[in-house]
Amino acid sequence: MTELTDAGVLLRMAYNAMQSAGVDADAVLAEVGMDKSVLNKQDLRTPHDAQEWFWQALEKVSGDPHIGLHLGDHVPTFKGQILEYLFLSSPTFGDGLQRALNYQRLISDAFEAELTVEGEDAVLRQTAWSPQLYHLNECVMVGIIKFFRYVTDDAFEPRAVEFQHRRHADQAEYERVYQCPVHFQQASSGLRFDRKLLDLPSPHHEPDLLRLHEQVASEQVAKLEKKDLVSKVNRLIGELLESGHANLEEVAERLGIKPRQLRTRLAEADTNFNQLVADYRCRLAKRLLAGTEESIDEIVYLTGFSEPSTFYRAFKRWVDMTPIEYRRLKQEEEAEDDSRK
Repeated sequence: MTELTDAGVLLRMAYNAMQSAGVDADAVLAEVGMDKSVLNKQDLRTPHDAQEWFWQALEKVSGDPHIGLHLGDHVPTFKGQILEYLFLSSPTFGDGLQRALNYQRLISDAFEAELTVEGEDAVLRQTAWSPQLYHLNECVMVGIIKFFRYVTDDAFEPRAVEFQHRRHADQAEYERVYQCPVHFQQASSGLRFDRKLLDLPSPHHEPDLLRLHEQVASEQVAKLEKKDLVSKVNRLIGELLESGHANLEEVAERLGIKPRQLRTRLAEADTNFNQLVADYRCRLAKRLLAGTEESIDEIVYLTGFSEPSTFYRAFKRWVDMTPIEYRRLKQEEEAEDDSRK
């Protein structure tokens, strides 16, 4: 299974919102082992599993048990991404929304929203939101409403907000934030609004730009799919190395494709199988040398090498020092860190 990730723009927006709300944003990142510099990383994607730790840290640092709901007031409007351009260049709000849903993994792999019409209501349902991540769900819902108002020049108004999770704050506080009725412990989380808004024309509709924006969105999704393949191959390399040796043929078989197809698809992702094996071995060796007391002979075995001399040559090539020198360096760094505490 491919690891679910979230686009870096979500973390950047949360960071800006924390600063606006007077929360020590750097302290929150430190709580989850992140440095502010990560925000500048191009094409940043963060593990979706880390959301729970992030919101726990944010609640701890802020001292606000309803921080997701309240942070929403400070979340900046989502701008400058391809989904915004898809909305604006589409002929109607409904058309833009449906197009955006086709590319929602550009925001998060954990988003599985779908649009339905129920009587006079249009309903945007998010079927995959975890009730345990209620802080995230409540904050993102505010962000969605802000964005919809922005792309409709403030014509958008919610009729009701629905959550799977139970109510945590006062009902009046929820209705103040969302400016509509809010219901809890529903079958799914969702946003209800007047179905007539789906036909609202976009004053920025431009067919040529729309085609360009769709092309860019498709290319970005294809890029993520290439990363998915690399992640799957890395996972299988790890599994196979545990039993001795990882080879392209067996990885291809487990993926259900031919070896030639795997070579081609890895080349399209700007890598190759031998490079992935070498990178995995390097990361594993460095982790074992720095963080365990495993003997060098055991690390040779765990990294899939048949001879210690081959491992030594490879490690020297990767790190420009021997395994023993690397372990000693990391032990000295750890001792220095401990002395500063």
